[in-house]
Amino acid sequence: MDFSRVDLAFDDQRFQAELRDFLARHVTDEVHRRDRETGDNFDEGVHLALGSAGYLANDFTPEAAGGWNALRRRIWELEIGRAHTPWFHWGTTAMVATSVERFGTPQLRDEVMPGVLSGEIRLCLGYTEPDGGSDVATCKTRAVREADGSSWVINGAKMFTSNAHHSRYVFLLTNTDPAAPKHQSLTMFLVPLDTPGIEIQGIRTVDGDRTNIVYYSDVRVADHYRIGEVNGGWTVLREALNVEHGTVERDGQGLQKLATMTEQALLMAEGVDRAVAEAAATRPDGTSLLDDESVQYRLGRSIARLEAALSTQAEFGRVAIAQMMREIAPEVMDVLGAASALPVDATGAAAGGAIEYLYRLASPVAIYGGTVEVFRNMIAQHALGLGRPNYAPPVKK
Repeated sequence: MDFSRVDLAFDDQRFQAELRDFLARHVTDEVHRRDRETGDNFDEGVHLALGSAGYLANDFTPEAAGGWNALRRRIWELEIGRAHTPWFHWGTTAMVATSVERFGTPQLRDEVMPGVLSGEIRLCLGYTEPDGGSDVATCKTRAVREADGSSWVINGAKMFTSNAHHSRYVFLLTNTDPAAPKHQSLTMFLVPLDTPGIEIQGIRTVDGDRTNIVYYSDVRVADHYRIGEVNGGWTVLREALNVEHGTVERDGQGLQKLATMTEQALLMAEGVDRAVAEAAATRPDGTSLLDDESVQYRLGRSIARLEAALSTQAEFGRVAIAQMMREIAPEVMDVLGAASALPVDATGAAAGGAIEYLYRLASPVAIYGGTVEVFRNMIAQHALGLGRPNYAPPVKK
């Protein structure tokens, strides 16, 4: 693996400086405070400013069509992360917009795409169901075509529809043929969320994020909001899932981020850096925590695990990052003692409250964007050539 630094040309240095200045002006302490309170991982003012400045369009558009090259796109990703921009909603919007461009009708593309690139239209995912688990193909949300063929009636519910309350449309997975095999019964729609019959209810997760459960009761949707063929939804969905899972073709220049969830791993790296600085601080008696060899060993081992996870790519990196965070968050918390259980803004919080937040974040990181168990199965089947998992009870002899 090549760890060498990339020398930036003058124009790229100027681009980086302009982006840093833009983010410093828009991603303020007030934005961070508001994001902690809401748990939205989204700020409309920041998002609209990025759209107005052309950043969203340049990130979404391929280089061949006038968008950024791989280097500028990587600078963009790094600076967005360094500024702690409330940002995860754009990745979802861009992923769905790609499916709209590829599979949607010209009418739908004209309705949606200009607002996506300006930041005015955001898109969210309607995959998982309350009793569906990780196998989204076991979809029970029903879409029934009306007699004249011009529209559909949708009934059902979806869990973990993050940012539905900030979105204009939901990329909705439905079942349109219950008698067919599960991968041949699915149809995708881009449903306007202001349609009568849709109810959005917020849910807060252990790390403080807000997600939603969304109910669909006799929701009528015109056929032009269908994306792809009837009962051909798995073809549409599979492309989006590959992007979400990070299993798309790798960038030959080595500039693409190694794995999904690297943003969360970099937050862990920042937190560990703060923890080490605190452990090295001189106490009133002239000693420090780092004088203890066991503390040196435990922090050193945590940093080694962190570096290994950050250097692991694709689905392997997805698993390594989640496992690393679950292992070292309690380790670092234990090293710093009781004050590490205090949250951000609390008086006396160790490492500024970062470790308390990372401890809560570590568990859901193993679930977001597809559970670690799903990725382990992908590795077993596609990388190691093992058979499909069999969850049937053992046969009694």
